[in-house]
Amino acid sequence: MIYEGDVYRPPSEAQSLIIQLTIGCANNTCTFCGMYKCKQFRVRKLDEVIEDLYWVKRFYPYSFDRVFLADGDALIVKTSDLLTILDKIYEIFPHTKRVTIYGTAKDVLRKSHEELCQLREHGLEMVYIGAESGSDKVLRDVDKRVTAAETIEACHKLKAAGIKVSMTLITGLGGRADSREHAIESAKLVSATKPEYLGLLTLNLEPDAPLTKDYMAGKFEILSPFGYLEEQKLFLENVDSEGTVLRSNHVSNYVSLSGILNRDKERMIAQLDAAIQSGRIRPERYRRL
Repeated sequence: MIYEGDVYRPPSEAQSLIIQLTIGCANNTCTFCGMYKCKQFRVRKLDEVIEDLYWVKRFYPYSFDRVFLADGDALIVKTSDLLTILDKIYEIFPHTKRVTIYGTAKDVLRKSHEELCQLREHGLEMVYIGAESGSDKVLRDVDKRVTAAETIEACHKLKAAGIKVSMTLITGLGGRADSREHAIESAKLVSATKPEYLGLLTLNLEPDAPLTKDYMAGKFEILSPFGYLEEQKLFLENVDSEGTVLRSNHVSNYVSLSGILNRDKERMIAQLDAAIQSGRIRPERYRRL
């Protein structure tokens, strides 16, 4: 099995078998993202994906207990093919405990409730949704081509089918101009959806991302390192999502947070306050490893 191009996965999938169902991202317009700019989007042939599974079984005879389906929005694959892949995964790796996938809100909304229920019955446990922001203004500015309302609808639709949601937000995505709106509207988004898991990333200007060109041209002003922490603090002060597991253990973050909402909100806010007051944050050079 040979991966095509760079392959990305959530931090929690570090020990998972990664299978590419798609190459690249069907949307690929987000101005902050440089991950898939060098790839032409396509859905891989079903027999190629199944061949990959058998190849892994042949050369890695131990059974994987987690499988992650990539690339950027693999949930776009038609449901019948996803069901075939799920069945093959559990057949070839019978000790698999969970299968997860990247998906966009619009991928979810294209599928019926019955289709999503089928996917859950065949072993799809969780969908990773890159919400990035709860502010429609910020989403428009970064050309995300989705609204907060669509993300809320998609998350409710997944939950109704018994599929867990792992959501990501990007601290600093609104820049200085929209930092407050980005934080508060993102808190509203999470409060409205109550995802099982929430990952907080921090904006990194990628070399191939259009937003980097805006920054270089003076059209986008980034936050200071402590401005990012203030924004995360404002988000935590406004979010109400009982039971959501929050992690900000991505390398992009200046401070790593870990806790359960709402139980650990005050502790995490205090942790951010301590970092702001002491000046102890992750050095810049380590945020791009």
